Amino acid sequence: METFEILKKEIEKLEFEGKKEEIGEVFEVKDGVVKIFGLSDVENFEVIKFERTNIEGVVLNLEEDNVGAIVLGDFSKIKEGDVVKRGKRVLSCKVGEKMVGRIIDPLGNPLDGKGEIKTESFSPLEKIGPGVIEREPVNFPLHTGIKLIDALVPIGRGQRELFLGDRITEKSSLALTAILNQKQEPKRPICIYVPIGKKEAEVARTVETLKKAGAMDYTIVVSAPASSPISFWYLAPYAGCAQGEYFMEKGQDVLVIYDDLTKHSYAWRQIALILRRPPGREAYPGDIFYLHSRLLERAAKLNKERGGGSLTALPIIETQAGDITGYIPTNVISICDGQIYFDSSLYLKGQRPEVNIGLSVSRVGSSAQTKAMKKIAATLKLELAQFLELERFLEFIEEVDPETKKRLERGKRIRELLKQEKLNPLPLEKEVAIIYAGVEGFLDKIRLEDIKIFENDLYQTIEIQKPEIFRAIREARDLDLSTKMELDKIIKEVAKRYEVAGDKK
Repeated sequence: METFEILKKEIEKLEFEGKKEEIGEVFEVKDGVVKIFGLSDVENFEVIKFERTNIEGVVLNLEEDNVGAIVLGDFSKIKEGDVVKRGKRVLSCKVGEKMVGRIIDPLGNPLDGKGEIKTESFSPLEKIGPGVIEREPVNFPLHTGIKLIDALVPIGRGQRELFLGDRITEKSSLALTAILNQKQEPKRPICIYVPIGKKEAEVARTVETLKKAGAMDYTIVVSAPASSPISFWYLAPYAGCAQGEYFMEKGQDVLVIYDDLTKHSYAWRQIALILRRPPGREAYPGDIFYLHSRLLERAAKLNKERGGGSLTALPIIETQAGDITGYIPTNVISICDGQIYFDSSLYLKGQRPEVNIGLSVSRVGSSAQTKAMKKIAATLKLELAQFLELERFLEFIEEVDPETKKRLERGKRIRELLKQEKLNPLPLEKEVAIIYAGVEGFLDKIRLEDIKIFENDLYQTIEIQKPEIFRAIREARDLDLSTKMELDKIIKEVAKRYEVAGDKK
Protein backbone atom coordinates (compact mmCIF):
# COMPACT_ATOMS: atom_id res chain seq x y z
CA MET A 1 0.00 0.00 0.00
CA GLU A 2 2.83 2.36 0.88
CA THR A 3 4.45 1.59 -2.47
CA PHE A 4 1.18 2.47 -4.26
CA GLU A 5 0.93 5.83 -2.44
CA ILE A 6 4.55 6.66 -3.26
CA LEU A 7 4.01 5.84 -6.96
CA LYS A 8 0.79 7.89 -7.02
CA LYS A 9 2.58 10.94 -5.57
CA GLU A 10 5.45 10.58 -8.01
CA ILE A 11 3.04 10.32 -11.00
CA GLU A 12 1.19 13.44 -9.83
CA LYS A 13 4.49 15.34 -9.79
CA LEU A 14 5.10 14.58 -13.46
CA GLU A 15 3.78 17.13 -15.96
CA PHE A 16 2.31 15.68 -19.10
CA GLU A 17 1.96 18.02 -22.01
CA GLY A 18 -0.55 16.32 -24.19
CA LYS A 19 -0.01 17.22 -27.83
CA LYS A 20 -3.33 17.45 -29.63
CA GLU A 21 -3.20 17.25 -33.42
CA GLU A 22 -6.17 17.85 -35.69
CA ILE A 23 -6.15 15.59 -38.72
CA GLY A 24 -8.38 15.06 -41.73
CA GLU A 25 -8.79 12.54 -44.54
CA VAL A 26 -8.89 13.14 -48.31
CA PHE A 27 -12.08 11.80 -49.90
CA GLU A 28 -11.91 13.42 -53.37
CA VAL A 29 -9.09 14.59 -55.71
CA LYS A 30 -9.83 16.45 -58.96
CA ASP A 31 -7.51 18.61 -61.12
CA GLY A 32 -5.42 20.01 -58.28
CA VAL A 33 -8.38 20.48 -55.92
CA VAL A 34 -9.03 18.14 -52.96
CA LYS A 35 -11.92 17.69 -50.53
CA ILE A 36 -11.19 16.64 -46.97
CA PHE A 37 -13.26 15.26 -44.06
CA GLY A 38 -12.28 16.51 -40.62
CA LEU A 39 -10.17 19.62 -39.85
CA SER A 40 -13.21 21.20 -38.17
CA ASP A 41 -11.20 24.13 -36.72
CA VAL A 42 -9.17 24.93 -39.89
CA GLU A 43 -9.20 28.54 -41.16
CA ASN A 44 -9.60 29.91 -44.66
CA PHE A 45 -6.27 30.34 -46.52
CA GLU A 46 -4.50 28.15 -43.93
CA VAL A 47 -1.69 25.87 -45.08
CA ILE A 48 -2.29 22.11 -44.71
CA LYS A 49 0.10 19.19 -45.19
CA PHE A 50 -0.52 15.81 -46.84
CA GLU A 51 1.38 13.44 -44.55
CA ARG A 52 2.29 10.64 -46.98
CA THR A 53 3.71 12.89 -49.73
CA ASN A 54 4.83 15.95 -47.70
CA ILE A 55 3.05 18.15 -50.28
CA GLU A 56 1.31 21.27 -48.99
CA GLY A 57 -2.09 22.72 -49.85
CA VAL A 58 -4.19 25.79 -49.05
CA VAL A 59 -7.75 25.74 -47.71
CA LEU A 60 -10.17 27.79 -49.84
CA ASN A 61 -13.60 26.36 -49.04
CA LEU A 62 -15.15 25.81 -45.59
CA GLU A 63 -18.33 23.73 -45.56
CA GLU A 64 -20.36 22.16 -42.74
CA ASP A 65 -18.83 18.68 -42.93
CA ASN A 66 -15.76 19.09 -45.19
CA VAL A 67 -13.17 21.56 -46.50
CA GLY A 68 -11.93 22.21 -50.03
CA ALA A 69 -8.27 22.98 -50.73
CA ILE A 70 -5.88 23.51 -53.64
CA VAL A 71 -2.68 21.46 -53.88
CA LEU A 72 0.64 23.32 -54.06
CA GLY A 73 2.43 20.71 -56.13
CA ASP A 74 1.84 17.52 -58.07
CA PHE A 75 -1.74 16.55 -57.21
CA SER A 76 -1.39 13.17 -59.00
CA LYS A 77 0.60 11.89 -55.99
CA ILE A 78 -2.32 12.50 -53.62
CA LYS A 79 -4.78 9.61 -53.15
CA GLU A 80 -8.13 9.21 -51.46
CA GLY A 81 -7.68 8.24 -47.81
CA ASP A 82 -4.45 10.27 -47.36
CA VAL A 83 -4.06 11.88 -43.93
CA VAL A 84 -3.96 15.68 -43.81
CA LYS A 85 -2.67 17.85 -40.94
CA ARG A 86 -3.17 21.54 -40.18
CA GLY A 87 -0.20 23.86 -40.65
CA LYS A 88 -1.69 26.53 -38.34
CA ARG A 89 -0.22 29.33 -40.48
CA VAL A 90 -1.54 31.51 -43.27
CA LEU A 91 0.01 30.96 -46.71
CA SER A 92 3.06 33.21 -47.03
CA CYS A 93 5.95 33.58 -49.47
CA LYS A 94 9.57 34.63 -49.09
CA VAL A 95 10.19 38.33 -49.75
CA GLY A 96 13.19 40.63 -49.53
CA GLU A 97 16.08 42.34 -51.29
CA LYS A 98 17.60 39.00 -52.31
CA MET A 99 14.60 38.28 -54.54
CA VAL A 100 15.66 41.03 -56.96
CA GLY A 101 17.16 39.62 -60.15
CA ARG A 102 15.66 36.17 -59.54
CA ILE A 103 12.94 34.04 -61.16
CA ILE A 104 10.71 32.51 -58.50
CA ASP A 105 7.47 30.55 -58.16
CA PRO A 106 4.49 31.99 -56.21
CA LEU A 107 5.86 30.55 -52.94
CA GLY A 108 9.23 32.28 -53.37
CA ASN A 109 11.17 29.16 -54.42
CA PRO A 110 13.84 29.75 -57.12
CA LEU A 111 13.22 28.60 -60.71
CA ASP A 112 16.43 29.96 -62.26
CA GLY A 113 18.87 27.30 -61.03
CA LYS A 114 20.95 29.86 -59.10
CA GLY A 115 20.53 28.15 -55.76
CA GLU A 116 18.45 28.77 -52.66
CA ILE A 117 17.31 32.28 -51.76
CA LYS A 118 18.27 32.95 -48.15
CA THR A 119 15.86 35.43 -46.62
CA GLU A 120 14.18 35.55 -43.24
CA SER A 121 11.32 37.79 -44.37
CA PHE A 122 7.93 36.28 -45.20
CA SER A 123 4.75 38.04 -46.27
CA PRO A 124 1.17 36.68 -46.51
CA LEU A 125 -0.10 36.36 -50.08
CA GLU A 126 -3.50 37.77 -49.12
CA LYS A 127 -3.51 41.13 -47.37
CA ILE A 128 -5.95 44.04 -47.08
CA GLY A 129 -4.75 47.09 -49.03
CA PRO A 130 -3.89 50.42 -47.36
CA GLY A 131 -6.86 52.51 -46.16
CA VAL A 132 -7.85 55.89 -47.57
CA ILE A 133 -6.20 57.77 -44.66
CA GLU A 134 -2.86 56.07 -45.39
CA ARG A 135 -2.86 57.10 -49.07
CA GLU A 136 -2.21 60.32 -50.93
CA PRO A 137 -3.18 61.37 -54.48
CA VAL A 138 -1.07 60.06 -57.35
CA ASN A 139 1.25 62.94 -58.23
CA PHE A 140 4.51 61.54 -59.64
CA PRO A 141 4.86 60.12 -63.17
CA LEU A 142 5.85 56.58 -64.03
CA HIS A 143 7.41 57.05 -67.46
CA THR A 144 6.92 54.10 -69.79
CA GLY A 145 9.28 55.41 -72.49
CA ILE A 146 6.39 55.17 -74.97
CA LYS A 147 5.67 58.59 -76.51
CA LEU A 148 1.96 58.03 -77.07
CA ILE A 149 1.27 56.73 -73.55
CA ASP A 150 3.41 59.28 -71.67
CA ALA A 151 1.82 62.17 -73.58
CA LEU A 152 -1.82 61.11 -73.94
CA VAL A 153 -2.57 58.42 -71.33
CA PRO A 154 -0.04 59.14 -68.56
CA ILE A 155 0.54 56.64 -65.76
CA GLY A 156 1.39 57.80 -62.24
CA ARG A 157 3.20 55.97 -59.45
CA GLY A 158 0.54 54.26 -57.34
CA GLN A 159 -1.97 54.05 -60.20
CA ARG A 160 -3.78 50.99 -61.61
CA GLU A 161 -3.81 51.23 -65.40
CA LEU A 162 -5.32 48.34 -67.38
CA PHE A 163 -3.77 47.17 -70.67
CA LEU A 164 -6.37 45.32 -72.75
CA GLY A 165 -6.64 44.07 -76.31
CA ASP A 166 -6.91 40.99 -78.51
CA ARG A 167 -4.31 38.22 -78.53
CA ILE A 168 -2.51 39.52 -81.65
CA THR A 169 -1.81 42.94 -80.12
CA GLU A 170 1.49 43.69 -78.43
CA LYS A 171 0.23 44.68 -74.97
CA SER A 172 2.72 42.43 -73.12
CA SER A 173 5.66 43.85 -75.10
CA LEU A 174 4.53 47.42 -74.36
CA ALA A 175 4.29 46.58 -70.64
CA LEU A 176 7.83 45.14 -70.80
CA THR A 177 8.97 48.35 -72.53
CA ALA A 178 7.86 50.18 -69.37
CA ILE A 179 10.17 47.90 -67.30
CA LEU A 180 13.11 48.53 -69.67
CA ASN A 181 12.55 52.29 -69.43
CA GLN A 182 12.94 52.31 -65.64
CA LYS A 183 16.69 51.73 -66.08
CA GLN A 184 17.16 55.40 -67.05
CA GLU A 185 14.75 56.84 -64.46
CA PRO A 186 16.42 58.93 -61.70
CA LYS A 187 14.20 57.41 -58.98
CA ARG A 188 14.12 53.86 -60.28
CA PRO A 189 11.29 51.60 -59.05
CA ILE A 190 11.63 47.88 -58.34
CA CYS A 191 9.84 46.02 -61.17
CA ILE A 192 7.91 42.76 -60.78
CA TYR A 193 6.74 40.78 -63.81
CA VAL A 194 4.10 38.07 -63.22
CA PRO A 195 3.54 35.81 -66.28
CA ILE A 196 0.48 33.58 -65.71
CA GLY A 197 -0.16 30.44 -67.77
CA LYS A 198 2.42 31.31 -70.44
CA LYS A 199 4.64 28.77 -72.19
CA GLU A 200 7.99 28.27 -70.48
CA ALA A 201 9.80 29.15 -73.72
CA GLU A 202 7.95 32.48 -73.84
CA VAL A 203 8.86 33.27 -70.22
CA ALA A 204 12.51 32.34 -70.98
CA ARG A 205 12.54 34.71 -73.99
CA THR A 206 11.14 37.52 -71.84
CA VAL A 207 13.77 36.96 -69.14
CA GLU A 208 16.51 36.93 -71.80
CA THR A 209 15.22 40.28 -73.15
CA LEU A 210 15.33 41.76 -69.63
CA LYS A 211 18.85 40.39 -69.05
CA LYS A 212 20.22 41.81 -72.32
CA ALA A 213 18.86 45.25 -71.46
CA GLY A 214 20.27 45.04 -67.90
CA ALA A 215 16.74 45.23 -66.48
CA MET A 216 17.01 42.05 -64.36
CA ASP A 217 19.18 44.10 -61.94
CA TYR A 218 15.97 45.68 -60.59
CA THR A 219 13.33 43.07 -61.61
CA ILE A 220 11.71 40.04 -59.95
CA VAL A 221 9.93 37.50 -62.17
CA VAL A 222 7.16 35.57 -60.36
CA SER A 223 6.42 32.80 -62.85
CA ALA A 224 3.43 30.44 -63.01
CA PRO A 225 3.96 28.83 -66.45
CA ALA A 226 1.43 26.68 -68.33
CA SER A 227 3.09 23.51 -66.98
CA SER A 228 2.66 24.53 -63.31
CA PRO A 229 -0.35 23.46 -61.18
CA ILE A 230 -3.55 25.49 -61.58
CA SER A 231 -3.14 26.57 -57.94
CA PHE A 232 0.03 28.47 -58.93
CA TRP A 233 -1.87 30.29 -61.71
CA TYR A 234 -4.33 31.43 -59.05
CA LEU A 235 -1.70 32.43 -56.46
CA ALA A 236 0.88 34.10 -58.77
CA PRO A 237 -0.62 37.66 -58.89
CA TYR A 238 -1.05 37.75 -55.10
CA ALA A 239 2.56 36.56 -54.67
CA GLY A 240 3.79 39.28 -57.08
CA CYS A 241 1.83 41.87 -55.11
CA ALA A 242 3.30 40.59 -51.80
CA GLN A 243 6.82 40.98 -53.24
CA GLY A 244 5.98 44.57 -54.23
CA GLU A 245 4.40 45.43 -50.87
CA TYR A 246 7.64 44.57 -49.08
CA PHE A 247 9.45 47.34 -50.97
CA MET A 248 6.49 49.76 -50.82
CA GLU A 249 6.41 49.48 -47.01
CA LYS A 250 10.10 50.47 -47.00
CA GLY A 251 9.29 53.71 -48.85
CA GLN A 252 10.34 52.55 -52.33
CA ASP A 253 8.44 52.71 -55.62
CA VAL A 254 7.31 49.45 -57.24
CA LEU A 255 5.87 48.54 -60.66
CA VAL A 256 3.97 45.22 -60.94
CA ILE A 257 2.76 43.78 -64.26
CA TYR A 258 0.15 40.99 -64.11
CA ASP A 259 0.31 39.19 -67.47
CA ASP A 260 -2.48 38.30 -67.75
CA LEU A 261 -5.52 38.32 -65.45
CA THR A 262 -7.71 36.54 -68.03
CA LYS A 263 -5.79 33.31 -67.32
CA HIS A 264 -6.04 34.08 -63.61
CA SER A 265 -9.85 34.22 -64.02
CA TYR A 266 -9.84 30.88 -65.89
CA ALA A 267 -7.86 29.30 -63.03
CA TRP A 268 -10.29 30.56 -60.38
CA ARG A 269 -13.29 29.43 -62.44
CA GLN A 270 -11.81 25.93 -62.72
CA ILE A 271 -11.11 25.76 -58.97
CA ALA A 272 -14.55 27.18 -58.07
CA LEU A 273 -16.45 24.75 -60.32
CA ILE A 274 -14.64 21.75 -58.82
CA LEU A 275 -15.43 23.10 -55.34
CA ARG A 276 -19.07 23.18 -56.49
CA ARG A 277 -19.50 26.90 -55.97
CA PRO A 278 -22.62 28.14 -57.77
CA PRO A 279 -21.68 29.30 -61.31
CA GLY A 280 -22.96 32.66 -62.56
CA ARG A 281 -22.42 34.58 -65.80
CA GLU A 282 -20.09 32.74 -68.25
CA ALA A 283 -19.79 30.00 -65.54
CA TYR A 284 -17.66 32.28 -63.35
CA PRO A 285 -18.41 32.14 -59.61
CA GLY A 286 -20.16 35.09 -57.96
CA ASP A 287 -16.97 36.37 -56.30
CA ILE A 288 -15.03 36.83 -59.58
CA PHE A 289 -15.16 40.64 -59.15
CA TYR A 290 -13.74 40.35 -55.64
CA LEU A 291 -10.96 38.12 -56.99
CA HIS A 292 -9.44 41.07 -58.85
CA SER A 293 -10.58 43.96 -56.67
CA ARG A 294 -8.81 42.60 -53.58
CA LEU A 295 -5.63 42.27 -55.67
CA LEU A 296 -5.68 45.66 -57.42
CA GLU A 297 -6.82 47.63 -54.35
CA ARG A 298 -3.41 46.86 -52.86
CA ALA A 299 -1.83 49.23 -55.39
CA ALA A 300 -1.39 52.61 -53.69
CA LYS A 301 0.62 55.79 -53.23
CA LEU A 302 1.32 55.92 -49.49
CA ASN A 303 1.48 59.22 -47.63
CA LYS A 304 4.63 60.59 -45.97
CA GLU A 305 3.69 59.17 -42.53
CA ARG A 306 3.67 55.67 -44.08
CA GLY A 307 7.01 56.23 -45.82
CA GLY A 308 5.79 57.63 -49.16
CA GLY A 309 6.27 54.37 -51.10
CA SER A 310 4.07 53.38 -54.03
CA LEU A 311 2.91 50.28 -55.86
CA THR A 312 1.81 50.76 -59.47
CA ALA A 313 -0.23 47.94 -61.03
CA LEU A 314 -0.44 47.29 -64.78
CA PRO A 315 -2.89 44.40 -65.17
CA ILE A 316 -3.25 42.91 -68.67
CA ILE A 317 -6.55 41.49 -69.97
CA GLU A 318 -7.12 39.66 -73.26
CA THR A 319 -10.30 40.60 -75.14
CA GLN A 320 -12.19 38.41 -77.62
CA ALA A 321 -12.69 39.98 -81.08
CA GLY A 322 -12.15 43.47 -79.67
CA ASP A 323 -15.06 43.20 -77.24
CA ILE A 324 -14.22 45.42 -74.26
CA THR A 325 -17.78 44.97 -72.93
CA GLY A 326 -17.06 41.34 -71.94
CA TYR A 327 -17.56 40.21 -68.34
CA ILE A 328 -13.93 40.14 -67.15
CA PRO A 329 -12.78 43.29 -69.09
CA THR A 330 -15.64 45.43 -67.68
CA ASN A 331 -15.02 44.10 -64.16
CA VAL A 332 -11.34 45.10 -64.24
CA ILE A 333 -12.05 48.43 -66.04
CA SER A 334 -14.35 49.40 -63.16
CA ILE A 335 -11.62 48.59 -60.59
CA CYS A 336 -8.75 50.41 -62.35
CA ASP A 337 -7.93 54.13 -62.65
CA GLY A 338 -8.01 54.00 -66.45
CA GLN A 339 -7.34 51.71 -69.37
CA ILE A 340 -5.21 51.59 -72.52
CA TYR A 341 -6.99 49.78 -75.33
CA PHE A 342 -4.82 48.06 -77.95
CA ASP A 343 -6.94 47.91 -81.10
CA SER A 344 -6.37 44.90 -83.40
CA SER A 345 -7.69 46.86 -86.44
CA LEU A 346 -4.99 49.53 -85.89
CA TYR A 347 -2.42 46.75 -85.44
CA LEU A 348 -3.38 45.24 -88.82
CA LYS A 349 -3.04 48.71 -90.42
CA GLY A 350 0.57 48.81 -89.21
CA GLN A 351 0.21 51.40 -86.45
CA ARG A 352 2.63 50.82 -83.56
CA PRO A 353 1.76 51.11 -80.73
CA GLU A 354 -1.79 50.20 -81.76
CA VAL A 355 -3.46 52.30 -79.03
CA ASN A 356 -7.03 53.45 -79.66
CA ILE A 357 -6.88 56.98 -78.20
CA GLY A 358 -10.67 57.38 -78.17
CA LEU A 359 -11.19 54.33 -75.93
CA SER A 360 -8.11 54.84 -73.74
CA VAL A 361 -8.20 57.01 -70.64
CA SER A 362 -6.15 57.83 -67.55
CA ARG A 363 -8.23 59.00 -64.62
CA VAL A 364 -5.15 60.54 -63.02
CA GLY A 365 -4.42 62.64 -66.12
CA SER A 366 -1.90 65.49 -66.07
CA SER A 367 -1.26 65.01 -62.32
CA ALA A 368 1.02 62.18 -63.47
CA GLN A 369 3.03 64.31 -65.93
CA THR A 370 6.12 66.48 -65.66
CA LYS A 371 5.79 70.20 -66.44
CA ALA A 372 7.61 69.70 -69.74
CA MET A 373 5.22 67.00 -70.96
CA LYS A 374 2.17 68.84 -69.61
CA LYS A 375 2.99 71.92 -71.71
CA ILE A 376 3.07 70.04 -75.00
CA ALA A 377 0.50 67.30 -74.24
CA ALA A 378 -2.48 69.69 -74.11
CA THR A 379 -1.79 70.91 -77.67
CA LEU A 380 -1.12 67.34 -78.81
CA LYS A 381 -4.49 66.06 -77.50
CA LEU A 382 -6.34 68.90 -79.25
CA GLU A 383 -4.49 68.47 -82.57
CA LEU A 384 -5.00 64.72 -82.56
CA ALA A 385 -8.70 64.87 -81.60
CA GLN A 386 -9.42 67.40 -84.39
CA PHE A 387 -7.44 65.34 -86.89
CA LEU A 388 -9.24 62.06 -86.10
CA GLU A 389 -12.61 63.80 -86.38
CA LEU A 390 -11.64 65.41 -89.69
CA GLU A 391 -10.28 62.15 -91.07
CA ARG A 392 -13.58 60.37 -90.41
CA PHE A 393 -15.57 63.25 -91.90
CA LEU A 394 -13.38 63.56 -95.02
CA GLU A 395 -13.92 59.92 -96.01
CA PHE A 396 -17.05 61.22 -97.78
CA ILE A 397 -15.57 64.47 -99.22
CA GLU A 398 -12.99 64.84 -101.98
CA GLU A 399 -12.03 68.54 -101.93
CA VAL A 400 -11.21 70.56 -98.81
CA ASP A 401 -10.21 74.18 -98.10
CA PRO A 402 -6.50 75.01 -97.46
CA GLU A 403 -6.92 75.46 -93.68
CA THR A 404 -8.56 72.02 -93.31
CA LYS A 405 -5.90 70.47 -95.53
CA LYS A 406 -3.18 72.00 -93.35
CA ARG A 407 -4.76 70.53 -90.19
CA LEU A 408 -5.08 67.15 -91.90
CA GLU A 409 -1.43 67.11 -93.00
CA ARG A 410 -0.20 68.11 -89.53
CA GLY A 411 -2.37 65.38 -87.96
CA LYS A 412 -0.85 62.75 -90.26
CA ARG A 413 2.64 63.82 -89.23
CA ILE A 414 1.80 63.79 -85.53
CA ARG A 415 0.39 60.27 -85.87
CA GLU A 416 3.55 59.24 -87.70
CA LEU A 417 5.89 60.66 -85.04
CA LEU A 418 3.95 58.85 -82.29
CA LYS A 419 4.82 55.51 -83.90
CA GLN A 420 7.39 53.55 -81.94
CA GLU A 421 8.90 50.08 -82.03
CA LYS A 422 8.27 47.73 -79.09
CA LEU A 423 11.02 47.21 -76.48
CA ASN A 424 12.59 50.50 -77.59
CA PRO A 425 11.85 53.04 -74.82
CA LEU A 426 12.70 56.73 -75.17
CA PRO A 427 13.90 58.96 -72.32
CA LEU A 428 11.65 61.88 -71.35
CA GLU A 429 13.84 64.56 -72.96
CA LYS A 430 13.68 62.88 -76.39
CA GLU A 431 9.90 62.41 -76.14
CA VAL A 432 9.46 66.10 -75.32
CA ALA A 433 11.73 67.25 -78.20
CA ILE A 434 10.00 65.27 -80.97
CA ILE A 435 6.42 65.92 -79.77
CA TYR A 436 7.22 69.64 -79.45
CA ALA A 437 8.51 69.62 -83.05
CA GLY A 438 5.22 68.06 -84.21
CA VAL A 439 2.72 70.25 -82.36
CA GLU A 440 4.58 73.49 -83.21
CA GLY A 441 4.30 72.72 -86.94
CA PHE A 442 8.01 72.20 -87.68
CA LEU A 443 7.24 68.94 -89.51
CA ASP A 444 4.49 70.36 -91.76
CA LYS A 445 6.76 70.55 -94.85
CA ILE A 446 8.53 67.22 -94.29
CA ARG A 447 7.32 64.20 -96.22
CA LEU A 448 5.58 61.50 -94.16
CA GLU A 449 8.12 58.83 -95.10
CA ASP A 450 10.97 61.06 -93.85
CA ILE A 451 9.54 61.65 -90.36
CA LYS A 452 11.31 58.67 -88.75
CA ILE A 453 14.69 59.60 -90.32
CA PHE A 454 14.17 63.22 -89.22
CA GLU A 455 13.45 62.05 -85.66
CA ASN A 456 16.69 60.07 -85.37
CA ASP A 457 18.64 62.91 -87.00
CA LEU A 458 17.18 65.42 -84.52
CA TYR A 459 18.23 63.31 -81.50
CA GLN A 460 21.77 62.89 -82.87
CA THR A 461 22.13 66.58 -83.73
CA ILE A 462 21.04 67.71 -80.26
CA GLU A 463 23.36 65.16 -78.58
CA ILE A 464 26.34 66.37 -80.65
CA GLN A 465 25.71 70.12 -80.97
CA LYS A 466 23.56 71.07 -77.95
CA PRO A 467 23.52 68.28 -75.31
CA GLU A 468 22.62 70.92 -72.70
CA ILE A 469 19.04 70.98 -74.16
CA PHE A 470 18.47 67.35 -73.17
CA ARG A 471 20.26 67.90 -69.85
CA ALA A 472 18.06 70.91 -69.00
CA ILE A 473 14.81 69.03 -69.76
CA ARG A 474 16.01 65.93 -67.87
CA GLU A 475 17.13 67.78 -64.73
CA ALA A 476 14.43 70.49 -64.50
CA ARG A 477 11.68 68.25 -65.99
CA ASP A 478 10.43 71.49 -67.51
CA LEU A 479 10.63 73.28 -70.86
CA ASP A 480 11.58 76.86 -69.96
CA LEU A 481 11.81 79.77 -72.40
CA SER A 482 15.59 79.65 -72.98
CA THR A 483 15.53 75.86 -73.60
CA LYS A 484 12.55 76.31 -75.92
CA MET A 485 14.41 78.95 -77.98
CA GLU A 486 17.47 76.71 -78.31
CA LEU A 487 15.23 73.78 -79.28
CA ASP A 488 13.43 75.92 -81.91
CA LYS A 489 16.75 76.81 -83.55
CA ILE A 490 18.02 73.26 -83.77
CA ILE A 491 14.68 71.79 -84.97
CA LYS A 492 14.50 74.43 -87.76
CA GLU A 493 18.09 73.63 -88.76
CA VAL A 494 17.42 69.86 -89.00
CA ALA A 495 13.99 70.33 -90.63
CA LYS A 496 15.51 72.52 -93.38
CA ARG A 497 17.60 69.59 -94.63
CA TYR A 498 14.49 67.48 -95.19
CA GLU A 499 12.39 70.28 -96.66
CA VAL A 500 15.08 70.93 -99.31
CA ALA A 501 15.49 67.21 -99.94
CA GLY A 502 11.73 66.95 -100.37
CA ASP A 503 11.65 69.85 -102.86
CA LYS A 504 14.46 68.40 -104.94
CA LYS A 505 12.59 65.13 -105.25
